[in-house]
Amino acid sequence: MEMNATYNSFVAVGDSFTEGMSDLLPDGSYRGWADLLAARLAARTPGFRYANLAVRGKLIGQIVEEQVDLAAAMKADVVTLVGGLNDTLRPKCDMGRVRGLLEEAVERLAPSCGRLVLMRSPGRNGPVMKRFRPRMEELFSYVDELAARHGALVIDLYGAEVLGDQRMWDVDRLHLTAEGHRRVAEAVWQALGLAAEEDWRAPLPPAVRTGWVNRRAADVRFARRHLGPWIGRRLTGRSSGDGRPAKRPELLPYLPADEPACS
Repeated sequence: MEMNATYNSFVAVGDSFTEGMSDLLPDGSYRGWADLLAARLAARTPGFRYANLAVRGKLIGQIVEEQVDLAAAMKADVVTLVGGLNDTLRPKCDMGRVRGLLEEAVERLAPSCGRLVLMRSPGRNGPVMKRFRPRMEELFSYVDELAARHGALVIDLYGAEVLGDQRMWDVDRLHLTAEGHRRVAEAVWQALGLAAEEDWRAPLPPAVRTGWVNRRAADVRFARRHLGPWIGRRLTGRSSGDGRPAKRPELLPYLPADEPACS
């Protein structure tokens, strides 16, 4: 792909990962890799337009129903689709249904845009990851298959060791930090054929190991503030995104005033 490639528009489709959690800005909103990528693309292309349809908590069926047709109608130069991971984290998951819905999404989006970008999502190292790893890897294998059939790009975030580092993840252990999102933006930037600004796979400095007491205290805080509410939503069929609109539902010019401040 040419290093001088020009992209005039970008539409992001997905869930909390693409909405930008947990790259929190001072005003309480989330930025995330898609906003960072849009800002960089807008800086090199006058009149650049951007929409972000992603909403936290969405399952692949909701993404197909609520976002895919809207994104396809926008006829953007670049569309990113990341979905299905929330399904794999449910106690019961019909992987055949997930594959079918993902295929439906790709079949609608691929012909409608200049470049469709799929991802093998990052995963935090730890015991929860071990439990759900087989489902995730089944999902990612199918992402690879769909990309090959439809000419989409695949960005292998799952295979990047640095994005499994626990320091790349917020205290909720489900969402990337600002640094994690910044690296994902660089990964997509490079996949689109644009000149690399850094090695997004570069490892972090060696970690300073905390004491047993501090680790257990952090585990207790995590369980009380994040794990308990997350399990409660799973058991009751609720979602953190229920009733929440997309943050950029229309494909509009990305103006300098829209560019997120650095954190």
